[in-house]
Amino acid sequence: MDMSAAFGALPQTLGWGVLLLLVILLLAKTIRYIPNNRVGVVEKLISRKGSLKGGFIALNGEAGFQPDVLRGGWHLFMPFMYRIHKVPLVTIPQSKIGYVYARDGHDLPPTQTLAANDATRDFQDVTAFLRAGGQKGPQRGLLREGTYAINLAQFVVLTEDQLYYLPLDRSEIDTFTKMSAVISERGGYRPVIIRGADDAVGIVTVHDGPSLGSGEIIAPTVGEDLAKAETYHNNFQDADKFLKAGGFRGRQYQVLVEGTYYINRLFATVELIPKTVVEVGNVGVVVSYTGEAGPDISGQEYRHGELVTPGQRGVWSEPLLPGKYAFNTYAGKVLLVPTTNFILKWNKAEVGSHKYDENLTEVSLITKDAFEPSLPLSVVVHIDYRKAPLVIQRFGDVKKLVEQTLDPMVSAYFKNIGQTRTLIQLIQDRSAIQDQSGVQMKEKFVQYNLELQEVLIGTPTSGAAGGQIEQILTQLRSRQIANEQVETYERQQTAAVKERELREAEAKAKQQTLLTESEISINVQSNAGKADYARAQQQASQIQTLASAEAEKMRLMGEGEAKRIKALAEAEAEKAARVGIAQAMAIEEQVRAYGGPQFQLVQQVMSRFAEAIQSSQVDVVPKIAMGGQGGSGSLIESLLGVLLSEKVGQLAGVAPTTAPDPAAQALKAEMMKKLGRE
Repeated sequence: MDMSAAFGALPQTLGWGVLLLLVILLLAKTIRYIPNNRVGVVEKLISRKGSLKGGFIALNGEAGFQPDVLRGGWHLFMPFMYRIHKVPLVTIPQSKIGYVYARDGHDLPPTQTLAANDATRDFQDVTAFLRAGGQKGPQRGLLREGTYAINLAQFVVLTEDQLYYLPLDRSEIDTFTKMSAVISERGGYRPVIIRGADDAVGIVTVHDGPSLGSGEIIAPTVGEDLAKAETYHNNFQDADKFLKAGGFRGRQYQVLVEGTYYINRLFATVELIPKTVVEVGNVGVVVSYTGEAGPDISGQEYRHGELVTPGQRGVWSEPLLPGKYAFNTYAGKVLLVPTTNFILKWNKAEVGSHKYDENLTEVSLITKDAFEPSLPLSVVVHIDYRKAPLVIQRFGDVKKLVEQTLDPMVSAYFKNIGQTRTLIQLIQDRSAIQDQSGVQMKEKFVQYNLELQEVLIGTPTSGAAGGQIEQILTQLRSRQIANEQVETYERQQTAAVKERELREAEAKAKQQTLLTESEISINVQSNAGKADYARAQQQASQIQTLASAEAEKMRLMGEGEAKRIKALAEAEAEKAARVGIAQAMAIEEQVRAYGGPQFQLVQQVMSRFAEAIQSSQVDVVPKIAMGGQGGSGSLIESLLGVLLSEKVGQLAGVAPTTAPDPAAQALKAEMMKKLGRE
C-alpha cells in the first residue's frame, strides 16, 4: 500500500467525520423529544427582539423563558437558539391540596398578602395569567386533585410530598422550604374536616384583606348569600370572593360547622373549639362583644345596664335554651344560669354542685347573752329563665351575685336576728326563726330578680365562745333527759295500773269460763232430772195402765170362771154337797193358816202382773226414787198392794171377813198424802 496515498486520503476521511459530527450535533439541537410524563420549558437564547426589559417570562418572543410548555413527543427547533428544560407533570393526590407561587406578574400592593386570582385561575396558561394582570408571589387559588402541565419556570407548586419547580437560584430553595413548612404546620395540604362526633366548630382567622376598624375585634360576616354568586365565598374557600364581598382580615364572626373545606391556609387558618352546650336545667345568657349598638330594651326604670336584641352588642334579651350551639366564643361569651333550684350553703365544709358557694362560710353571730356562735345556713334559690338576662346584666354572673350581694345581705339579716335572742332561744326557736326569715327574705330576693324557695337553718356551732356553747347544750340535754325520765315514770305508772286491770280482766275471763261451764252443767243436770222425772211418771202411768188392764182381764176371767164353776156346782151340787161342805171347812182352815183368801188372790195377781211386766220390758222401779223412810218399802209397791187387795176383794165380790188392818190403813193414808203433795 502506498503510504503517501494513505496519508493523502486521511484529511478527506477526517473531513467527512467532522461533517457527520456536525450533522448529528445539529440534529440534536434541532429535534427534541419530550416524554409523556413530562413537559418541556422552553428557554429562548437568541432573539431578534432582544432581551426582556421587565418581567421574567417573554410574552412577545424576547429572549428568555417562553410562556408555553412542550407536551410529550418530538419537537423541531432552530439549532443553538433554544434550551429545553424537561420537568415533571404536577400531580396532586386525592384529598390533598397544592399551593402555587408565581415568579412573574404584577407586584403585590403593601396591604395585600397573597396574589389575587379573580381575573384568571388557570395556572397552565401563563400568557393568559400574565395578560390578565396576574400577580407574583403566593397565590390565593389552590390546585385540587389531578395532574397539571404547568410551566415550572413561571410557577412553583408546593405539595405535601414534593416541590415542583425549575431551579433558577439556590436561594429560592430556602424560601420554598420555609413556605412549605408553614403550610404543613397549619395542616394546609389537607382540607379542613370537621366531624359531627367532634362536637366542634371552626373559628376562621383571615390573614389577607383590609384590616378591621378601631375598636372592632371580630370581622363581621360577609358573602353568605348563595344567591349572590359574585360574592358567595362558600365558607372562605374562595378567597377572592370573600374579599370582594367586603371581608376583613382577622378573626371572623362566621364559624365552620361539620363538613369538609378546601381553604388556603396561607389565606386563612382554622381553629377548632368545642360547641357551646347548654345543659338541661340551665339557660345560656349571651354577652356579645360585637355587633352594632342597639337601643336599651330593659326599660327606663331599670338602671343596671343595657339589654339588647339578639345580634347586637351587649347582653341579649333572649337566652339560649338547652341545646348545642355553634357559638363563636371569641365574639362573645355564654353564661350559664341554672333554672332549677340550687342550694347555697353558708358552710365551708360543704359546697353545692354549682360551686357558687365555695367561698361562703358560717355566719358569725353575737347573741343577746354575749355568746358568739357560728350559724350554718342553706338557702334554696330559683331563677326564672326569662329573668336570667336581667340577673347577668345586673351582676355579671351568678357567682358574683352570690358573693357580692347575697352573702352580705343574708349574713347581716341573721346577725340582726342573733342580737335579739339568747343562745338557748336561738336553738329552741330555730323553726320559728326559719319560717320568719323565709317570709322576710323572700321580699328582698325579689328585688334582685330571684325567687327564694326556702331557708334552712342548722345548729349553731362553737365560735369564739369555745366550749361554753357545748356546755350549755349539755345542760339542755340533761334537762331534757330529766323531763323525759319524769314523763317515762308517769307513763310507766299508768302502764302498771293498766297492766293490773288487764290481769284482773284476764283472771275474770279465765274464771268466767269455769262459771259458764258450771252453770251449763247445772242446767244440764236439771234438765236431765226433769227428763228422768217425766220418764218415771210416764213409766208409772204405763204400769198403772197395764195393771188396770190386767186386773180387768182377771176380773173378766174370774167372772167367767165363777159362772162356769157355778154351773158345774149347780150340776154337781147335789153330788158334792156333802163333800163340798167338808172340803170348804178344810179350805177355810187352810186359808186361815196361810193368811186368808185375800193373800192368795194378791199372790196370784202379782204373779200374773210380774209376767206382764216381764213381757213388756217396762221398768218397775223408777230411776228417781220417791220412797220415804223407815224401811216400809217402795211407795208404789205399797200402793199397788193396797189397791190390788181392795180390787181383788171387789172382783171377788167377797166382803172382807176380817176387819181392815190398822197398819195397812195407816200406810194407805200416808201414801195418799204423799201422792197429794207430789
